Amino acid sequence: MTSDTEYFVVPGLPDRIELTKAQLRGTPNGPKFDWSEFWDEMREAEVKAFGAVVANSFEELEPEYVKEYKKATGQRVWCVGPVSACNKDYSDKAERGNKSEPEHCLKWLDSKEPGSVVYVCLGSQSSMATLTLVELALALEASNRPFIWVLRNASEESQKWLLEEKFEERIKDRGLLIRGWAPQVLILSHPSVGAFLTHCGGNSALEGITAGVPMITWPVFSDHFCNEKLIVNVIKTGVRAGVEEPVVFFGEEHDEERVQVKNDEIKRVIEQLMDGGEEGNERRRRDKELGEMAKRAVRKVVLLT
Repeated sequence: MTSDTEYFVVPGLPDRIELTKAQLRGTPNGPKFDWSEFWDEMREAEVKAFGAVVANSFEELEPEYVKEYKKATGQRVWCVGPVSACNKDYSDKAERGNKSEPEHCLKWLDSKEPGSVVYVCLGSQSSMATLTLVELALALEASNRPFIWVLRNASEESQKWLLEEKFEERIKDRGLLIRGWAPQVLILSHPSVGAFLTHCGGNSALEGITAGVPMITWPVFSDHFCNEKLIVNVIKTGVRAGVEEPVVFFGEEHDEERVQVKNDEIKRVIEQLMDGGEEGNERRRRDKELGEMAKRAVRKVVLLT
Protein backbone atom coordinates (compact mmCIF):
# COMPACT_ATOMS: atom_id res chain seq x y z
CA MET A 1 0.00 0.00 0.00
CA THR A 2 1.64 3.24 -1.17
CA SER A 3 -1.08 5.83 -0.62
CA ASP A 4 -1.35 7.73 2.67
CA THR A 5 -5.11 8.07 2.17
CA GLU A 6 -6.07 4.48 1.33
CA TYR A 7 -8.01 2.70 4.08
CA PHE A 8 -6.91 -0.71 5.36
CA VAL A 9 -8.16 -3.05 8.10
CA VAL A 10 -5.86 -2.91 11.13
CA PRO A 11 -4.95 -6.56 11.86
CA GLY A 12 -5.15 -8.25 15.24
CA LEU A 13 -7.81 -6.06 16.87
CA PRO A 14 -11.02 -7.32 18.52
CA ASP A 15 -13.14 -5.11 16.21
CA ARG A 16 -12.95 -4.32 12.50
CA ILE A 17 -11.10 -1.00 12.50
CA GLU A 18 -10.20 0.74 9.24
CA LEU A 19 -7.62 3.54 9.13
CA THR A 20 -5.35 5.19 6.60
CA LYS A 21 -1.57 5.29 7.00
CA ALA A 22 -1.76 9.03 7.76
CA GLN A 23 -4.43 8.52 10.42
CA LEU A 24 -2.53 5.68 12.07
CA ARG A 25 0.69 7.70 12.02
CA GLY A 26 -1.16 10.75 13.34
CA THR A 27 0.87 13.30 11.39
CA PRO A 28 1.02 14.61 7.81
CA ASN A 29 3.61 13.01 5.55
CA GLY A 30 7.11 14.47 5.18
CA PRO A 31 10.45 14.58 7.02
CA LYS A 32 9.50 17.61 9.14
CA PHE A 33 6.67 15.52 10.64
CA ASP A 34 8.79 12.45 11.42
CA TRP A 35 7.88 11.55 14.99
CA SER A 36 9.32 8.04 14.88
CA GLU A 37 11.97 8.92 17.47
CA PHE A 38 9.27 10.21 19.82
CA TRP A 39 7.21 7.02 19.48
CA ASP A 40 10.35 4.90 19.99
CA GLU A 41 11.05 6.74 23.24
CA MET A 42 7.48 6.13 24.39
CA ARG A 43 7.77 2.41 23.69
CA GLU A 44 11.11 2.28 25.49
CA ALA A 45 9.56 3.99 28.52
CA GLU A 46 6.80 1.37 28.56
CA VAL A 47 9.37 -1.43 28.55
CA LYS A 48 11.09 0.14 31.54
CA ALA A 49 7.82 0.65 33.44
CA PHE A 50 8.53 -2.11 35.98
CA GLY A 51 6.29 -4.53 34.14
CA ALA A 52 3.13 -2.44 34.58
CA VAL A 53 1.30 0.36 32.79
CA VAL A 54 -1.03 2.73 34.66
CA ALA A 55 -3.83 3.86 32.33
CA ASN A 56 -6.30 6.72 32.67
CA SER A 57 -9.17 4.51 31.55
CA PHE A 58 -11.55 1.97 33.05
CA GLU A 59 -11.63 -1.66 32.07
CA GLU A 60 -15.38 -1.76 31.40
CA LEU A 61 -14.89 0.80 28.60
CA GLU A 62 -12.53 -1.34 26.50
CA PRO A 63 -12.18 -4.77 28.14
CA GLU A 64 -11.05 -6.64 25.01
CA TYR A 65 -8.37 -4.04 24.26
CA VAL A 66 -7.02 -4.12 27.82
CA LYS A 67 -6.82 -7.91 27.52
CA GLU A 68 -5.07 -7.75 24.13
CA TYR A 69 -2.60 -5.13 25.36
CA LYS A 70 -1.64 -7.34 28.30
CA LYS A 71 -1.19 -10.29 25.95
CA ALA A 72 0.85 -8.34 23.38
CA THR A 73 3.21 -6.67 25.87
CA GLY A 74 3.33 -9.18 28.70
CA GLN A 75 2.76 -6.30 31.11
CA ARG A 76 0.18 -5.69 33.77
CA VAL A 77 -2.30 -2.89 33.08
CA TRP A 78 -3.79 -0.93 35.95
CA CYS A 79 -6.83 1.08 34.86
CA VAL A 80 -7.22 3.86 37.44
CA GLY A 81 -9.48 6.23 35.52
CA PRO A 82 -11.28 8.20 34.58
CA VAL A 83 -9.25 10.62 36.70
CA SER A 84 -11.57 13.54 35.85
CA ALA A 85 -14.41 11.75 37.68
CA CYS A 86 -12.54 12.39 40.93
CA ASN A 87 -13.76 15.99 40.60
CA LYS A 88 -16.92 15.73 42.66
CA ASP A 89 -17.83 19.29 43.64
CA TYR A 90 -18.14 22.60 41.85
CA SER A 91 -14.75 23.97 42.89
CA ASP A 92 -12.94 20.85 41.66
CA LYS A 93 -14.67 20.92 38.28
CA ALA A 94 -14.09 24.65 37.87
CA GLU A 95 -10.35 24.23 38.46
CA ARG A 96 -9.78 22.97 34.93
CA GLY A 97 -10.33 26.29 33.24
CA ASN A 98 -9.95 30.06 33.39
CA LYS A 99 -10.80 31.32 36.86
CA SER A 100 -13.06 34.05 35.44
CA GLU A 101 -15.22 31.71 33.33
CA PRO A 102 -17.10 29.23 35.62
CA GLU A 103 -19.76 31.58 37.00
CA HIS A 104 -20.47 33.10 33.60
CA CYS A 105 -20.66 29.66 31.96
CA LEU A 106 -23.00 28.29 34.62
CA LYS A 107 -25.33 31.27 34.38
CA TRP A 108 -25.43 30.93 30.60
CA LEU A 109 -26.00 27.15 30.72
CA ASP A 110 -28.71 27.50 33.36
CA SER A 111 -30.70 29.61 30.88
CA LYS A 112 -30.80 26.80 28.28
CA GLU A 113 -33.06 23.78 27.91
CA PRO A 114 -31.77 20.36 29.04
CA GLY A 115 -29.75 18.59 26.35
CA SER A 116 -29.93 21.53 23.95
CA VAL A 117 -26.37 22.92 23.94
CA VAL A 118 -23.56 21.91 21.57
CA TYR A 119 -20.17 22.26 23.28
CA VAL A 120 -17.26 22.73 20.86
CA CYS A 121 -13.63 22.39 21.90
CA LEU A 122 -10.88 21.20 19.56
CA GLY A 123 -7.89 21.11 21.90
CA SER A 124 -5.02 23.44 22.65
CA GLN A 125 -2.11 22.18 20.53
CA SER A 126 -3.19 23.24 17.07
CA SER A 127 -4.80 26.26 15.45
CA MET A 128 -7.54 25.66 12.91
CA ALA A 129 -7.03 26.90 9.36
CA THR A 130 -9.11 30.04 8.84
CA LEU A 131 -11.18 28.63 5.98
CA THR A 132 -12.12 25.62 8.12
CA LEU A 133 -12.89 27.85 11.10
CA VAL A 134 -15.26 29.86 8.90
CA GLU A 135 -17.06 26.66 7.83
CA LEU A 136 -17.47 25.59 11.46
CA ALA A 137 -18.71 29.04 12.48
CA LEU A 138 -21.29 29.11 9.68
CA ALA A 139 -22.48 25.60 10.58
CA LEU A 140 -22.95 26.48 14.25
CA GLU A 141 -24.86 29.60 13.26
CA ALA A 142 -27.05 27.72 10.76
CA SER A 143 -27.81 24.93 13.25
CA ASN A 144 -30.07 27.30 15.21
CA ARG A 145 -28.96 25.54 18.39
CA PRO A 146 -27.32 27.10 21.45
CA PHE A 147 -23.59 26.45 21.59
CA ILE A 148 -20.40 27.11 23.52
CA TRP A 149 -17.32 27.37 21.33
CA VAL A 150 -13.87 27.36 22.92
CA LEU A 151 -11.42 29.20 20.66
CA ARG A 152 -7.79 28.54 21.50
CA ASN A 153 -4.83 29.65 19.38
CA ALA A 154 -7.06 31.27 16.75
CA SER A 155 -4.88 32.93 14.11
CA GLU A 156 -4.91 36.68 13.47
CA GLU A 157 -6.72 36.02 10.20
CA SER A 158 -9.40 33.99 12.01
CA GLN A 159 -9.85 36.70 14.64
CA LYS A 160 -10.09 39.28 11.87
CA TRP A 161 -12.87 37.30 10.15
CA LEU A 162 -14.84 36.93 13.40
CA LEU A 163 -14.55 40.68 14.01
CA GLU A 164 -15.28 41.88 10.48
CA GLU A 165 -18.23 39.53 10.05
CA LYS A 166 -19.57 40.52 13.50
CA PHE A 167 -19.97 36.84 14.26
CA GLU A 168 -20.31 37.22 18.02
CA GLU A 169 -22.96 39.89 17.56
CA ARG A 170 -24.87 37.67 15.13
CA ILE A 171 -24.98 34.73 17.55
CA LYS A 172 -25.05 36.59 20.87
CA ASP A 173 -28.53 35.34 21.84
CA ARG A 174 -27.61 31.66 21.64
CA GLY A 175 -23.82 31.39 21.28
CA LEU A 176 -21.01 31.80 23.80
CA LEU A 177 -17.39 32.12 22.66
CA ILE A 178 -14.63 31.41 25.17
CA ARG A 179 -11.08 32.44 24.31
CA GLY A 180 -8.42 30.45 26.12
CA TRP A 181 -9.07 27.72 28.69
CA ALA A 182 -12.60 26.68 29.60
CA PRO A 183 -13.97 24.82 32.66
CA GLN A 184 -14.57 21.74 30.51
CA VAL A 185 -15.54 19.21 33.19
CA LEU A 186 -18.00 21.72 34.64
CA ILE A 187 -19.53 22.39 31.22
CA LEU A 188 -19.82 18.73 30.23
CA SER A 189 -21.47 17.81 33.54
CA HIS A 190 -24.21 20.43 33.09
CA PRO A 191 -27.61 18.98 32.08
CA SER A 192 -28.05 21.58 29.32
CA VAL A 193 -25.20 20.10 27.27
CA GLY A 194 -26.44 17.61 24.68
CA ALA A 195 -23.43 17.19 22.38
CA PHE A 196 -19.65 17.54 22.51
CA LEU A 197 -17.80 18.37 19.29
CA THR A 198 -14.32 17.18 20.24
CA HIS A 199 -10.84 16.71 18.76
CA CYS A 200 -10.77 13.24 20.40
CA GLY A 201 -7.77 13.90 22.63
CA GLY A 202 -7.57 11.16 25.26
CA ASN A 203 -8.54 13.33 28.24
CA SER A 204 -11.37 15.11 26.43
CA ALA A 205 -12.80 11.88 25.02
CA LEU A 206 -12.80 10.29 28.46
CA GLU A 207 -14.38 13.38 30.02
CA GLY A 208 -17.16 13.25 27.43
CA ILE A 209 -17.75 9.55 28.07
CA THR A 210 -17.77 10.06 31.84
CA ALA A 211 -20.28 12.90 31.53
CA GLY A 212 -22.53 10.72 29.36
CA VAL A 213 -22.53 13.25 26.51
CA PRO A 214 -22.68 12.02 22.87
CA MET A 215 -19.79 13.23 20.73
CA ILE A 216 -19.17 14.60 17.27
CA THR A 217 -15.63 13.51 16.45
CA TRP A 218 -13.19 15.91 14.79
CA PRO A 219 -9.72 14.33 15.13
CA VAL A 220 -6.71 16.57 14.60
CA PHE A 221 -3.51 14.49 14.90
CA SER A 222 -1.62 12.01 17.11
CA ASP A 223 -3.87 9.28 18.56
CA HIS A 224 -7.06 11.23 17.83
CA PHE A 225 -8.11 9.09 14.86
CA CYS A 226 -7.72 5.91 16.92
CA ASN A 227 -9.79 7.47 19.71
CA GLU A 228 -12.41 8.40 17.11
CA LYS A 229 -12.70 4.72 16.14
CA LEU A 230 -13.25 3.79 19.79
CA ILE A 231 -16.04 6.38 20.13
CA VAL A 232 -17.79 5.78 16.80
CA ASN A 233 -17.13 2.12 15.97
CA VAL A 234 -16.51 0.34 19.27
CA ILE A 235 -18.66 1.95 21.98
CA LYS A 236 -20.92 3.66 19.39
CA THR A 237 -21.55 6.89 21.30
CA GLY A 238 -20.59 9.38 18.61
CA VAL A 239 -20.74 10.35 14.95
CA ARG A 240 -17.95 11.50 12.64
CA ALA A 241 -17.69 15.08 11.44
CA GLY A 242 -15.85 13.70 8.41
CA VAL A 243 -12.21 14.73 8.93
CA GLU A 244 -9.97 12.45 6.84
CA GLU A 245 -6.39 13.68 7.34
CA PRO A 246 -4.28 14.85 10.29
CA VAL A 247 -3.05 18.44 10.40
CA VAL A 248 0.11 20.00 11.76
CA PHE A 249 0.50 21.13 15.34
CA PHE A 250 2.71 22.84 17.92
CA GLY A 251 2.74 26.08 15.96
CA GLU A 252 3.72 24.61 12.59
CA GLU A 253 2.40 26.17 9.40
CA HIS A 254 -0.70 24.59 7.89
CA ASP A 255 -2.44 24.80 4.56
CA GLU A 256 -4.83 27.74 4.80
CA GLU A 257 -6.38 26.81 1.45
CA ARG A 258 -7.61 23.43 2.67
CA VAL A 259 -11.11 23.08 4.12
CA GLN A 260 -11.41 19.93 6.22
CA VAL A 261 -15.23 19.75 6.39
CA LYS A 262 -17.82 21.95 4.65
CA ASN A 263 -20.38 23.81 6.73
CA ASP A 264 -23.42 21.98 5.34
CA GLU A 265 -21.89 18.63 6.34
CA ILE A 266 -21.06 19.90 9.84
CA LYS A 267 -24.63 21.16 10.20
CA ARG A 268 -25.99 17.79 9.03
CA VAL A 269 -23.90 15.91 11.60
CA ILE A 270 -25.04 18.24 14.41
CA GLU A 271 -28.64 17.60 13.43
CA GLN A 272 -28.02 13.85 13.23
CA LEU A 273 -26.63 13.76 16.76
CA MET A 274 -29.14 16.14 18.35
CA ASP A 275 -32.39 15.16 16.66
CA GLY A 276 -32.89 11.87 18.49
CA GLY A 277 -34.75 9.07 16.76
CA GLU A 278 -34.19 5.40 17.50
CA GLU A 279 -30.46 5.51 16.71
CA GLY A 280 -29.94 8.71 18.69
CA ASN A 281 -31.87 7.43 21.69
CA GLU A 282 -29.82 4.22 21.71
CA ARG A 283 -26.62 6.27 21.51
CA ARG A 284 -27.67 8.36 24.51
CA ARG A 285 -28.66 5.25 26.45
CA ARG A 286 -25.19 3.78 25.93
CA ASP A 287 -23.62 7.11 26.89
CA LYS A 288 -25.47 7.27 30.19
CA GLU A 289 -24.65 3.63 30.92
CA LEU A 290 -20.94 4.17 30.27
CA GLY A 291 -20.99 7.34 32.36
CA GLU A 292 -22.35 5.38 35.32
CA MET A 293 -19.75 2.64 34.76
CA ALA A 294 -17.01 5.28 34.81
CA LYS A 295 -18.19 6.70 38.12
CA ARG A 296 -18.41 3.24 39.66
CA ALA A 297 -14.91 2.43 38.42
CA VAL A 298 -13.49 5.50 40.16
CA ARG A 299 -15.29 4.65 43.40
CA LYS A 300 -13.77 1.16 43.21
CA VAL A 301 -10.25 2.56 42.71
CA VAL A 302 -10.71 4.93 45.65
CA LEU A 303 -11.87 2.08 47.89
CA LEU A 304 -8.87 -0.05 46.91
CA THR A 305 -6.45 2.74 47.76
